[in-house]
Amino acid sequence: MSSTVRTVEELIKEANEAFQKKFGVKPRLAAKAPGRVNLIGEHTDYNDGYVFPMALPMVTVVVGNPTESGVCRVETLAAGVDPSYTEFPLNDLKPGSPKWCNYVKGVAAQMPGKIPSFDAVIASSVPLGGGVSSSASVEVAVYTFLEQIMAEPDIETTVTDKILRCQKAEHEYAGMPCGIMDQFISVLGKEGHALLIDCRAKEGRLVPMLDSSVVVLVTNSNVKHELTGSEYPTRRKQCQTAAKILGVPSLRDATELELERKKEELDEETYRRVRHVVSEIRRTVDAAAALENGDYNTFGNMMVASHNSLRDDYEVSCKELDQLVEYAMEMKPHGVYGSRMTGGGFGGCTVTLLKATAVDKVIDHIHKKYSSLGNKATFFVCPPSDGASKISL
Repeated sequence: MSSTVRTVEELIKEANEAFQKKFGVKPRLAAKAPGRVNLIGEHTDYNDGYVFPMALPMVTVVVGNPTESGVCRVETLAAGVDPSYTEFPLNDLKPGSPKWCNYVKGVAAQMPGKIPSFDAVIASSVPLGGGVSSSASVEVAVYTFLEQIMAEPDIETTVTDKILRCQKAEHEYAGMPCGIMDQFISVLGKEGHALLIDCRAKEGRLVPMLDSSVVVLVTNSNVKHELTGSEYPTRRKQCQTAAKILGVPSLRDATELELERKKEELDEETYRRVRHVVSEIRRTVDAAAALENGDYNTFGNMMVASHNSLRDDYEVSCKELDQLVEYAMEMKPHGVYGSRMTGGGFGGCTVTLLKATAVDKVIDHIHKKYSSLGNKATFFVCPPSDGASKISL
């Protein structure tokens, strides 16, 4: 019953046909970048902590050509987006409307060398608003496409530069003060591996996920969320304020003992926010070690503890995500190790680690219970996949 992920080849074909229809010529250049699912380590990245994502087989594809008109023309094939086509002058890259194009403008503004104007079409299989980083996949795919048309292709940049420039585009053009995780994994994901990222050092360590008897199930609640409202910035500010009160550069440096010592100096809500972050950073490191050692039961238990902390202390879950986790864990005797919400919260997806032999039974159970409440979930069995790359047309 799991949904089939559209292949890169299918996306390229769709984008190619749309490009020729719109612009009357064939595209010559293309690039792709994946979305991601975070196995554990939520709301820790902007606190200089650890995160543990893997790149998904769902990707964003950009096809296009450089032009000499000075005007960039871009079309998205995302369903339900209106308008799906827009134009903007290369010499005026201010954020504006439509919102979806701000990701494109933001990346264009952050390119390290001069770029010409361009025509482009964007196609994606990454669920929008699903908490699996559709925005970072667009940013990184656009950057990888624009790298190919830079007028100064020999300008020296590092992979970290690319990641930080894409992150800055999201901060300044989408108004989302995200951490570094999404862009990091979209650039550096590797097939068959998750990536333990130290967000302070901006370094990652690949952790193999090569046991074919264990799989990752991503379940989309199909509840949409927008994190550019007050919820995300409010929590980030609470963390920054708490770090000052605790006398540490960031919550990465706080301990549970220090938190308890200074509990009276924090209001109850901020205390719970900090308790989540401090415990989640420790959980993430321990969970990565458990997965590396093939201790799936321990990893699963930590996934559930993470979800409970996000639900109760950080308060970024919602009833649909809680239901999906509950229904998944009801199948623990049948091969489910653990389940949790993933992404920023307030909707989106859950991630579940389970035995490959249990997939059909688990999906059927979750589907029946979730749909009985009038909801519709979408299921994807997702192997860890590669990061961004150029595509030869």
